[in-house]
Amino acid sequence: MKRIPHSVYSTLFGVVHLALGVNIALAIVALPLIVLLVTTDPSLSWPLLALAAVPTGMGIAAAFGTFRAHADGEQSVIRTFFRQLGSLWRRSLVLSAIVVAIAVVAAVDVFVLVPTGVGAIFAPLLVVIALLAVGAGIVGMVALTEDPRARIADVLRISLIICVRRWPFTLVSFAAIAVQAAVIVQAPALGIGLTSAACLYVVWAGARYALRPALRPVSS
Repeated sequence: MKRIPHSVYSTLFGVVHLALGVNIALAIVALPLIVLLVTTDPSLSWPLLALAAVPTGMGIAAAFGTFRAHADGEQSVIRTFFRQLGSLWRRSLVLSAIVVAIAVVAAVDVFVLVPTGVGAIFAPLLVVIALLAVGAGIVGMVALTEDPRARIADVLRISLIICVRRWPFTLVSFAAIAVQAAVIVQAPALGIGLTSAACLYVVWAGARYALRPALRPVSS
């Protein structure tokens, strides 16, 4: 019987270590959002959920930075996550606030306009705006980890272009997020404790690949 190489076990342990470490660190940063989701009715507490989602964006950016460091050979996870958080928190917080504000305003306007006659005209446009904001925000968080020197205005502009031009990667990100949301609804402990890192890794990998044309001049 052929023995399994030691490198396979090492790789498997590294993946499990990365996933668990990112899940734990992300849960710490996103604790206010998690508590609100578990203890309140989202249909009534959505303003507080929106506020809590803003700092959660910092954790997502730190997770993306941790994935990048791990791909470059970094072995530590928790320490790397919080090091990334320390270097990215200001810019990721600004980007997260912009994305959440646009998405929330668009969503509220949709619910207001749907019962009216003009809802059929403007509601689809508002939904598209919200989706574009989220898609650009995802790409933007990855861009911040790839080029910390980039200005937020440039990040937003390039991310919006990338998420539209390379829309298949954006759709994959949305699909991963939808699956993760379904898991959290059905089994919150499983979604928060185990599958969050896997979802974010898929999103990060797709967005990073989509960003390659924009990052090539930076790395040259």
